[in-house]
Amino acid sequence: MTDLTAKPASTPTSTPDATPASTPDTSGRMYPEETGFAVLQEIRDAALEYLSDDVVDFLEGGAGAETNLRANRGAFERWAIKTRPMSGVSRPQTATEFLGIPLASPILTAPFGGDGLFHEDGHLAVARANAACGTASMVPEAGTFSYEQVADTAPAAARIAQLHPFDHFEASAERAKKAGYTTLCVTVDCSTAGFRVRNRTNRFNPDLSYFGGNRDGVDTPQVAEMFERLLGLDTPAWDWARLAEATERCAMPWIAKGILTAEAAERAIEAGASALVVSNHGGRQLDPAPASIDALPEVAEVAAGRVHIALDSGVRSGSDIFTALALGADVVLIGRLAVYGLAAAGEHGVRRTIELLTEELSTIMMLAGRATVGEITADDLVRRPR
Repeated sequence: MTDLTAKPASTPTSTPDATPASTPDTSGRMYPEETGFAVLQEIRDAALEYLSDDVVDFLEGGAGAETNLRANRGAFERWAIKTRPMSGVSRPQTATEFLGIPLASPILTAPFGGDGLFHEDGHLAVARANAACGTASMVPEAGTFSYEQVADTAPAAARIAQLHPFDHFEASAERAKKAGYTTLCVTVDCSTAGFRVRNRTNRFNPDLSYFGGNRDGVDTPQVAEMFERLLGLDTPAWDWARLAEATERCAMPWIAKGILTAEAAERAIEAGASALVVSNHGGRQLDPAPASIDALPEVAEVAAGRVHIALDSGVRSGSDIFTALALGADVVLIGRLAVYGLAAAGEHGVRRTIELLTEELSTIMMLAGRATVGEITADDLVRRPR
């Protein structure tokens, strides 16, 4: 197993450009006031100023030749949204719900691990931002903070606990349930970590504590053993039957994250999943794999009327959210965008990210003549010519 004991530098190398008004957070960084970030690009630019090069590669890199990473963006760009002049639509409503969780906007933050690498408040800040925006967090098992810590800081937003199908699955699920989570998100596409060339080239060795928030109270494996499993090729992998048995004993609704085919969607539903996340892990697992937005229609056809659907990987704008909803998703997950916000300005950065995405989505809905997210359909899209 790769040595994962040396902390990378992730302290600011310089101060990002900001409006004259600024405020410190708990780390001592000075951030723009709430109106400081006008667009998402400014948030990303600020984030990259704070992070060391190896942490940026960990964040932005993908598996293999990063074909899948590029495909996620290219696939979105092949879709255009129809405009509907004089539709009479004003003040579109972005509110929706996902598995009984009310959302002011169809956005969840993805369960990215190692959050303390990007900001010392990690998913505590992410959850607080979601609570302020009326959205929700998927809280990771391999995060810097425990399920309990995140739930305590923002119980309204910390509703979904992510975990892996390893031997300690039921212990982790029980722990999340006691902490107040109502739903599990099972990452099914990570029996081993992807072959991530940038991390290997950088000899990237983050301290395990960044990923070990939930190591206490779980008998086995401890966080180091979890990484042995994620990075090993000879570890026994679960199948759908074993997952179905474990989730039935847990007696909680669960989401299957990492679905890219109709076959996998059907197997997950048969195993008892209440929702599916169409995801290629942000291009970080199998390269090349289908772009998530390309896989969405066939998964949506299988899932229609049976389970909820979320879309993850490649979402970078409000127009991407609209496109995902049109092709069958109920909500989207934001991973890298949330990390940029976190690194740029902690809670405020994540909050501003969600606000800007929601504002852009609302603008596009008005121009496309859709008053609610439930009105958005495939009829709102057209393929761009090659």
